[in-house]
Amino acid sequence: MKKDRGKVWLGVAGVTVNELGQWLVVKKAYSGLKGRWSLPAGFVNAGETVDEAVVRELKEETGIDCYVSGLIGFRTGVIRGDISDNMAIFYCRMKDEQQKICLQEKELLEAKWMFPKELAQDEMTSVMLKEMASNQFEKHQLEGIEGINPGDVFGYSSYKLFFKK
Repeated sequence: MKKDRGKVWLGVAGVTVNELGQWLVVKKAYSGLKGRWSLPAGFVNAGETVDEAVVRELKEETGIDCYVSGLIGFRTGVIRGDISDNMAIFYCRMKDEQQKICLQEKELLEAKWMFPKELAQDEMTSVMLKEMASNQFEKHQLEGIEGINPGDVFGYSSYKLFFKK
């Protein structure tokens, strides 16, 4: 069932890197990315932060448990002059390097580990992922800061900042 997301979308994607320097990538079974290498990604649900959403999406799509190390990018665009499409892109690390990929077959055709150089040269790599594979984002990530309360008047149940430390 397709959810009505309104005209302002907020998505997340995660670059998860293993000990060999390979990235966890997926081929979607639907949409404009069908059959193309892309990052595990999805939409933020009500009641969760963007970093919680990317951890959930990675687990749902690939079975990999991870944690967010930092924010590495933000993609934004307008679809057909009408829908604001936004995506926070995070750098993630696996909780356990021995984990095996467990593919979510309803949404994905394939998931595997690939080197950035392979992705940059593969004609089936999405445009965004090709750009990312050509740049060293690890050096430029913004780190998360927790434990801050901007004031009880706002009523935040979860609050985080991402800054360059």
